[in-house]
Amino acid sequence: MAQQPTSSALRALALEFKSLQEEPVEGFRVKLVNEDNLFEWEVAIFGPPDTLYEGGYFKAHMKFPPDYPYSPPTVRFLTKVWHPNVYENGDLCISILHPPIDDPQSGELPCERWNPTQNVRTVLLSVISLLNEPNTFSPANVDASVMYRRWKDTKGKDKEYENIIRKQVSSTRIEADRDNVTVPMTIDEYCVKHRQKLPDDPASAAEADMTDFYDDDYDDDLEDDEEEDEEEEERGDTGPGGRDDEDSGNGES
Repeated sequence: MAQQPTSSALRALALEFKSLQEEPVEGFRVKLVNEDNLFEWEVAIFGPPDTLYEGGYFKAHMKFPPDYPYSPPTVRFLTKVWHPNVYENGDLCISILHPPIDDPQSGELPCERWNPTQNVRTVLLSVISLLNEPNTFSPANVDASVMYRRWKDTKGKDKEYENIIRKQVSSTRIEADRDNVTVPMTIDEYCVKHRQKLPDDPASAAEADMTDFYDDDYDDDLEDDEEEDEEEEERGDTGPGGRDDEDSGNGES
């Protein structure tokens, strides 16, 4: 039987999604895969200027567990990415997405792994850092790791790794055009801190509705609980054997 999402997970994701719309992480854009599901996001990752990934447009899906943030999300690239820490199927292998268990074989410290104080923003920042500085000690793609080391050791003279990345970056521009996405190419374009809110922006309206939807659900639940408590108190105060009857027998409280 599938585990039901917790109310704390819904609340956390609604707040995080709203926060990332108002204050985006540099080089990323997030949206819901389905407006009715907060547990699956589509992430657009823009290659940082002055790196091999400059001008790239990489799409990924981020899925959240029902008990988020106590368990980590998963990230799978939809766009083909040749990288030491990306599996053939697109799954991203990164310490921050690993459960906080003691695994000496992994070479990771528990503090490098997921914990409930992490959030989507810290994950996205870790992803962009990993793109530029792969972890070659425990690679998901051994061939890519060997190529990257050779490229780095020769200070860029061995072009095999670089050529593959640049070819992939070039191919992503076709998808960016198809999605009507403008890929940032300069530092100024890349470092967008705040999204301007426009009253006629359909995306903003949809996102606001999503957050309000979950907020309303929580408010309704709280109101229902309060009404039930009040009804019980009224029955207890005025009915037979209630507090009024008990107090009328003596003066003690």
